[in-house]
Amino acid sequence: MTTILIVDDDPTICLLLKRSLERQGYTVEIASNGSEGLEKAHLLVPGLIICDWMMPDMDGLEVCRRIKADPKFSTTFFILLTARTEVEDRIQGLDAGADEFLSKPIDPNELRARVRAGLRLHQLSYDLQQQTARLRAELAEAASYVRSLLPKPAHFPLHQIAIEWCFLPSQELGGDSFNYQWLDEDHLAIYLLDVSGHGVGSALLSVSVVNQLRSQSLPDTDLRQPDAVLRALNQSFQMGSHHDMYFTLWYGVYQPGSRLLSFASAGHPPALLVAQSDPIPLELKTPNLPIGVWPEQDFARDEVRIPANSCLYVFSDGVYEVSSSEGGIWGIENWKSFLGAHACIGVDHVLQHIQSFRGRAALEDDFSLLRISFG
Repeated sequence: MTTILIVDDDPTICLLLKRSLERQGYTVEIASNGSEGLEKAHLLVPGLIICDWMMPDMDGLEVCRRIKADPKFSTTFFILLTARTEVEDRIQGLDAGADEFLSKPIDPNELRARVRAGLRLHQLSYDLQQQTARLRAELAEAASYVRSLLPKPAHFPLHQIAIEWCFLPSQELGGDSFNYQWLDEDHLAIYLLDVSGHGVGSALLSVSVVNQLRSQSLPDTDLRQPDAVLRALNQSFQMGSHHDMYFTLWYGVYQPGSRLLSFASAGHPPALLVAQSDPIPLELKTPNLPIGVWPEQDFARDEVRIPANSCLYVFSDGVYEVSSSEGGIWGIENWKSFLGAHACIGVDHVLQHIQSFRGRAALEDDFSLLRISFG
């Protein structure tokens, strides 16, 4: 049962309040001064505190400030007991964190009404806090599941290919996802998608798309043909059937035997190919709309031969659409120049550089970055 704590240096008032509230069925504890009140509050964590304003040693305002500053008492309702009636006094009490006031001399009907209202608000706040905690736990579990679907960093010595990645969602759940898989002995598919928005809906759509690609279950589609993949996804994931959500996608297929990379992008940032012999990254992008926007659109693809000792970076726009604490935007041109100046830099070092630019570890958007190294 919820406990009510009375803090007052007047034993007569304490007794009157205690008897009146206990007759109404409440559990009541008493403290004779502010310091004792704080000690008992930490021990009992009461749902409601009635505290006298004027007390020696520590007055009710200071007790209220300390209670309200402690997250442990985030749902505790605080009533200041006072004979003061001036507006300035009430403002001072509200500034200290008081939720309500009870006037002296105490009217029994007013006492019952204030306590009932305060405990209702305490219970509502407590219930909301519990629901929020459960929701956070469920979101954390869902985020863990999404992360479990991401591939492990890979090294394929026979083909001189190494793949690493960095993924940092801006919230518990983001709309970014990616994968790489061998379609057969000479076709390695690499793809990264970014669903509009954030949260559960975006994450579910992202997982659904990746699972369909991973299981190679797109109907009548050769996954070795990037344009055919985009066309099939566009038919399956129209935004009108998916809560108005769409997604951008970069999809490439690499053939180690010929060193040929076929690719197609749907409204997605260009992948950047960085060769040690050329400081200017090559943009790999095709002029297609995002997936789900227009049902009848066709998709173009392109191809490029991968030079030896080069790296391919595939990423979401959260890698370069980053604002600094001073308000500037890093932007894709700075991102390209950075890669040109740091050929084949590791993904963790990229993240550290961006966080340094931003001035904090948290980012505004989901950060997804793949680096594929070709020997």
